[in-house]
Amino acid sequence: MVDQYALGLILTSVLGFVVLLYNLMAKKNRSRVSSEARSEGVQTVTTSINGECRSIEGDVDVIIVGAGVAGSALAHTLGKDGRKVHMIERDLSEPDRIVGELLQPGGYLKLIELGLQDCVEDIDAQRVFGYALFKDGKNTRLSYPLEKFHSDVSGRSFHNGRFIQRMREKAASLPNIRLEQGTVTSLLEENGTIKGVQYKTKDGKELAAHAPLTIVCDGCFSNLRRSLCNPQVDVPSSFVGLVLENCELPYANHGHVVLADPSPILFYPISSTEVRCLVDVPGQKVPSISNGEMAKYLKTMVAPQVPPEIYDSFVAAVDSGNIRTMPNRSMPAAPQPTPGALLMGDAFNMRHPLTGGGMTVALSDIAVLRDLLRPLQDLNDAPTLCKYLESFYTLRKPVASTINTLAGALYKVFSASPDRARNEMRQACFDYLSLGGVFSTGPVSLLSGLNPRPLSLVLHFFAVAVYGVGRLLVPFPSLSRMWIGARLISGASAIIFPIIKAEGVRQMFFPATVPAYYRAPPVKRDH
Repeated sequence: MVDQYALGLILTSVLGFVVLLYNLMAKKNRSRVSSEARSEGVQTVTTSINGECRSIEGDVDVIIVGAGVAGSALAHTLGKDGRKVHMIERDLSEPDRIVGELLQPGGYLKLIELGLQDCVEDIDAQRVFGYALFKDGKNTRLSYPLEKFHSDVSGRSFHNGRFIQRMREKAASLPNIRLEQGTVTSLLEENGTIKGVQYKTKDGKELAAHAPLTIVCDGCFSNLRRSLCNPQVDVPSSFVGLVLENCELPYANHGHVVLADPSPILFYPISSTEVRCLVDVPGQKVPSISNGEMAKYLKTMVAPQVPPEIYDSFVAAVDSGNIRTMPNRSMPAAPQPTPGALLMGDAFNMRHPLTGGGMTVALSDIAVLRDLLRPLQDLNDAPTLCKYLESFYTLRKPVASTINTLAGALYKVFSASPDRARNEMRQACFDYLSLGGVFSTGPVSLLSGLNPRPLSLVLHFFAVAVYGVGRLLVPFPSLSRMWIGARLISGASAIIFPIIKAEGVRQMFFPATVPAYYRAPPVKRDH
């Protein structure tokens, strides 16, 4: 134990020095690039007085496709700023999903920033204060670092459908927002600029809607994203969802992660009487529910690995037959800036839902877009607006890339493997987090969205790898252990570097060097 803590203290010193050096370099780059980028200037969209957005009576400023979490939150946010919004949603009945049920504290802070915090009220939402990690009969509790925040700040877990309905009601309560049920079939394009959408109403009528800006938020199954990006969708696994009734978790108001074989199992409360269970099944095929293969798999392979306190409730949930599945999609943001249109939410960017970061990224993106659009009165010059909004893709990176990279890396580390080096990395991660102090609060602050710093993520990730190597070499190193340690470092690199490459190294670590980062709002020039 002494050796473990000594190794931990050395790692802490190295982490602190590298973070300090990075911050000094970023500050220097920021001052240099800022003056260069501001001189680029785009020139024709008018700026409003006092930051208040004005609209011509009868005109629509923004069409939003989809009224899920991203679409509803965006509509309300733009509506509060005076925009006239037409939101078109395929199905306005309450959604019934098995994901999108856990909002991290960082996401809740964004909800407050957007004025939507009351949407988690009156839906029996549960407060979440951290995670409990289980492996091979041992467990450790990881608390969110919430000491510096108001007592109301924590994670929230709930029924996804209830949350979305509250968001829709909140948005539709504004007089300048029109919420309509309809299916958008295509984007209307003219000379390379999106002018609006073609959609079919609830009654089957084919209509067209026009606006200077169309924002597509139609979710993970988006049929419009191919017009606006180059999607590279990966499906590493599926979630099998159950609801456990009247189940008391070992740690109240905490998410529970079981490092099971072959991959993690999640438990978290979604109401005062219900606990959601998500069993990760690797690959794109899952056992059949209809012929009983799934129930057998859950009882024989999964049930023996869940904590004893949950076992009976888990088996009862399987016996109830209410088993659902959902493919887990991952898709890096690969925008193709298109005049008149923008992608948001899961239609734009997805990550493995293991870390529950999707809604946090979406709400953070909305706050970034709101701040960019706020100074603008007129959105009609689509090419100029498109160039200005290129900064959105860089400004969103600190939060989005941290959560995306962590989700992908943790899923691979937490999954079992026949490779001993990978399993050593898995055990090292559990032991590292169990050390407490900065070794748990650092990674958990990244996971929670409270500290969206990509460099901090990479440093902690490799600190886990170095810690794992140290465990192998203490007290007596051998050639075989040194070889495993080398493979552990190599394996860690193979996990995280492809994810970082997909996110974009420059935008992720050196956003201040990207000219669009400082692109000034367009202004109207007097002639």
